[in-house]
Amino acid sequence: MGLKDDLERYREVGEKRRQDLAEFIQYGDLGQSDEIHIPIKIVSLPEFAYDRLDQGGVGQGNGGTPEPGDPVGKPQPQPGDGDDGEPGEEGGDHEYYEMDPEEFAQELDERLGLDLEPKGKKVETEEEGELTDRTRTGPDSTLDVERLFKQGLKRKLAMEFDEEYVRELLRVEGITPEEAFAYARSNHIPVSKAWIDDAFDSLPDAERGRWASIETMEENVDREPLSQRIRRDGVGHIPFRREDERYRYPEVVTKPQHNVVVVNIRDVSGSMREDKRELVERTFTPLDWYLTGKYDTAEFVYIAHDASAWEVEREEFFGIRSGGGTKISAAYELAAAILEERYPWREWNRYVFAAGDSENSSNDTEERVIPLMERIPANLHAYVETQPSGSAINATHAEEIERRLGDRENVAVTYVSGPDNVTNAIYEILSTEDEP
Repeated sequence: MGLKDDLERYREVGEKRRQDLAEFIQYGDLGQSDEIHIPIKIVSLPEFAYDRLDQGGVGQGNGGTPEPGDPVGKPQPQPGDGDDGEPGEEGGDHEYYEMDPEEFAQELDERLGLDLEPKGKKVETEEEGELTDRTRTGPDSTLDVERLFKQGLKRKLAMEFDEEYVRELLRVEGITPEEAFAYARSNHIPVSKAWIDDAFDSLPDAERGRWASIETMEENVDREPLSQRIRRDGVGHIPFRREDERYRYPEVVTKPQHNVVVVNIRDVSGSMREDKRELVERTFTPLDWYLTGKYDTAEFVYIAHDASAWEVEREEFFGIRSGGGTKISAAYELAAAILEERYPWREWNRYVFAAGDSENSSNDTEERVIPLMERIPANLHAYVETQPSGSAINATHAEEIERRLGDRENVAVTYVSGPDNVTNAIYEILSTEDEP
């Protein structure tokens, strides 16, 4: 098997993985929204095999002796092997891809042929970073000791000079402190005038005039390099000063984030039978996973409604069933209030997804729902009609929205009559997202 065959086989594995993902969305057990386990269908990976015409080598025949024609590593027949046994009744263990939301979003993009990036506004959030900024005051625990030492060391090195060399300079015949200071400065010796005055005054008379001239002194006295003196005597005392003290504090990092809130609305009235509820879950759950993987911060709001609306936890969202009637506008009124209170439009990207069987109370869609959808700012409003039978006489909600708002760039209406429609519905929703 050549490299080209290997690459082709691995491409087949990748394509099979994406097919498994689509089939999982349509027919698999979705479980909880934060657990993404995609069942693996067995795919033969590339492997090395010996030529069947090669009869040599070590095999596993009777007593360890290979039978002619046995492939290397062939397992010995066991009782019950072969095609003659009865079909098994025990279930086998299944393997899974364990995906995080980011990987799921990437796989779904590839499966649907999309390359969507988070849209909408980026919110700049300030947070504390590393202790890199400095101030002149602060608690002792944040004192930058390393910097204080370095500043003191630099000052010491800048002030260091060969004292014995300067004293020999003062022993030159007839030299004055002023002349000695001028010589020192011209030769980059960092000595102060006060030090020279003190040293000159303390010099014994017997030592004055040792050198006839500065040139004679230079010929007979070597100036010791600073590095050599430090190696011999060490650094010694480091002069620390209060003006060198700096206290570290965390820099304020401004980090742009894509924040998204997803409002999921579903009809729980008496007409929403189990098959309709399942289609809602099959559409909404992958959308939740996808947006979680795409955005830095994703939060979810779940609203159930019949003739009234109330907020629920996700665990309740797909299982609730009511015997009441239907008034979809109640859910949008609650969604508008929640978004206004918790998720201001200037800070959050908003998605409002609603699903049901398109049955609504008389005139509610036209008079209340559509005006509410127009007034609620959002990246995307989507309605998913879940009618396993395909249609119903009084199921007109989706058609009314599509007729009135279908030309808007942030409104998507899609129809799901069975699991086979789910991936197309997700594609329709995601490809309609608008840049606000």
